[in-house]
Amino acid sequence: MAEEATINPDGSTTFESQQEEFFDEKMGNDDVPPLGEGGEEVTTTDPAVFLLIALALFAVVVIIIKKRRSQAEAADDDFFSNLDGEKFNLRLPEEVDNYYAVKAKCEENGYVPGQGLQAEAVAKNPSHPHRLLAQALMKRAIADIPLVQHIQKEAPSMNRLYSQSMCSVKQWRNYQAAEAMVSAEVDEVRAEADELEPGWSQLIWRQAMQYHGMLKARHEQEQAMVKKAKEEALAKAAEAQKKQNAEAEAKAKVLAAEKAAQDLLKEEERKKESASAFAGGGIKKGFLDGKKKK
Repeated sequence: MAEEATINPDGSTTFESQQEEFFDEKMGNDDVPPLGEGGEEVTTTDPAVFLLIALALFAVVVIIIKKRRSQAEAADDDFFSNLDGEKFNLRLPEEVDNYYAVKAKCEENGYVPGQGLQAEAVAKNPSHPHRLLAQALMKRAIADIPLVQHIQKEAPSMNRLYSQSMCSVKQWRNYQAAEAMVSAEVDEVRAEADELEPGWSQLIWRQAMQYHGMLKARHEQEQAMVKKAKEEALAKAAEAQKKQNAEAEAKAKVLAAEKAAQDLLKEEERKKESASAFAGGGIKKGFLDGKKKK
């Protein structure tokens, strides 16, 4: 398409494109708003809107991360709890309540705590309150030994795990509660021992440990004997069953052999009978000739 030319008064000519370029240079097109299709003005989005959207997305991401982190921590707590199970869910033995029941009964019968050991009275009376309380307290201490050993065994590993942040807070608190309970029980037993006999608190736990070891060894020995007796009984039963099965099998073989022999005898008798029946002449002479004459 040919461009239109304009003849200036001085005789020069100017094309339309040159006029547009001159107009753009003089007027400038920076302030002219962009036009869309059909000559409509194009509106731009405020940057504050983009900023608000970005902040909203950032807030959503932060909420999701915190939620997942809390779920992960809860899962870790459950993992450690399930890993150790009932390790630190400890309870004091029933011998503790039994001791206080015996003490209350002795006080009802006139016993006054803190009088110390009365050797002569105790020797003469096997049911003396001092003897009953001492026996009940020793049983209590012996029953406490497994708890004390358990805490002593777990204390180093739990302290190491906690210092290295390898155990959950819940697990650590359960351990601390169990340790506090056992420590209070140890101190209480010592106090009761000194009340019965001054100075006994220095010996009672050592004595309880020795008695517990003796009882444990006796229990293990009894369990081993029971296990051995069960194994011997099972072995005898298995041997008797094996012998019974062998006898039954031998008897079955004899019966099978006898039956086979009887079957053979019967078969031979049948053969003999059939042979004798044919050999005895079952067809009469002249039978065919008589038929012809008729």
